Amino acid sequence: MSTRLHGRSTAGSGVGSRTGAGRARLRFDGWITGIGTSSGVRAVVGHWARSPFGPFSDVMIERPDGHRILLAPTRETADFIAGTYAFDEVRVVPVGVEVVGRAWTVRASTLRLHFVSGRRGLAGLLLRAVPGSLAARPAWAAAVALPARALLRVSTRGAAGRGRYEWYGARDLRPVLSAAAVYEGRDLGVLTSVLPPVRFGFSSTPWKPCVVRVTVTVSLERGSGAEVRPDGGGSSRRS
Repeated sequence: MSTRLHGRSTAGSGVGSRTGAGRARLRFDGWITGIGTSSGVRAVVGHWARSPFGPFSDVMIERPDGHRILLAPTRETADFIAGTYAFDEVRVVPVGVEVVGRAWTVRASTLRLHFVSGRRGLAGLLLRAVPGSLAARPAWAAAVALPARALLRVSTRGAAGRGRYEWYGARDLRPVLSAAAVYEGRDLGVLTSVLPPVRFGFSSTPWKPCVVRVTVTVSLERGSGAEVRPDGGGSSRRS
């Protein structure tokens, strides 16, 4: 079975809640994949089944010279992501992700990326054992911050742009076994570690290429330009 997401914003398909002290929380539920290549280009693919903007996908690219590029499907998603993370260039382009079993295909402007994930290791098995309702809570992301830093070299919480704060609650992890990519007409070479770490936000992805099932919670000031819609957002299926 396959699923396609082409990043079209869908009204009413968001996941949000209101908190005290003039702040609100937005939740993004989906998958993050970090890929390194022998060319030195690193890519982070976000594939969001539920979000305040409906289902969409985005790609963050860091070139060997440190130039950071965001590929996002709509101006709305581009503005939100660029306000949360740091980029040198933002492009609004169609972003398509197709998943068939463990094979992923990503198309975004001049990027063509194909990768295959493998069986869960110990980390994936442990994460799968955590109830989804618990893993999605910011308190859980705070509780596992130290082991995540020690084992995966990642931060599960931290400050973001425009006074925002984020929590990453991982719920599954699979290694990426192989990848092939072409960007701007250039073959990016073979799969490597995500090193040097990407510099889009307070944390990189794990240094070993992997697909992480995750719930991201973003706390932001109300009236900051991001619309908070009722809970019960859109969903997509994935094999």
